[in-house]
Amino acid sequence: MTRHYTIRQAKPSDAPRLSAIRPIIDGETEFMDREKGEAFITPEGFRTIIQTDEETPNHLFLVAETDGEIVGFSRCEGSPLKRSAHRVEFGVCLLKAHWGNGIGRKLLEQSLQWADAQQIRKVTLTVLADNRKAIKLYEQYGFKTEGLLVDDKRLSDGTYHDTLIKGRIQTSHLPPG
Repeated sequence: MTRHYTIRQAKPSDAPRLSAIRPIIDGETEFMDREKGEAFITPEGFRTIIQTDEETPNHLFLVAETDGEIVGFSRCEGSPLKRSAHRVEFGVCLLKAHWGNGIGRKLLEQSLQWADAQQIRKVTLTVLADNRKAIKLYEQYGFKTEGLLVDDKRLSDGTYHDTLIKGRIQTSHLPPG
């Protein structure tokens, strides 16, 4: 069943829902960096992140809503350092019940459109090497593998998995010559 959804910029009033769904998302899949409940962010913590992202030109925090409920989110986080200010790191979280509806794709698309409009040259991300569906999506949007971290993640079953470092360079932002 295809659901209708909206992608919009996060606002401080979203913080309680974000705090509630993040541990659920973490517990639904082994593809996230955290296990359920790890690195918990309180509503106040999310409010701080959202306010910082609103005030920082190379940060973006998007939420996905369906039926008035937040079901996922993505962030692009840049660096305050001049030597790294040309790039941001992208991450996305989505409740499993909403996978397959194009929401993750739309969060990625809007993040890349924002990055291009902000003249951000490079978007990076990490993804488990066996997350084939996500890798295929990222490659459709121009992400290339830049590195491999061997045995980078130890999952709850005790197995080790590799992580790919992927990047997308927007060549239209290159200086002439």
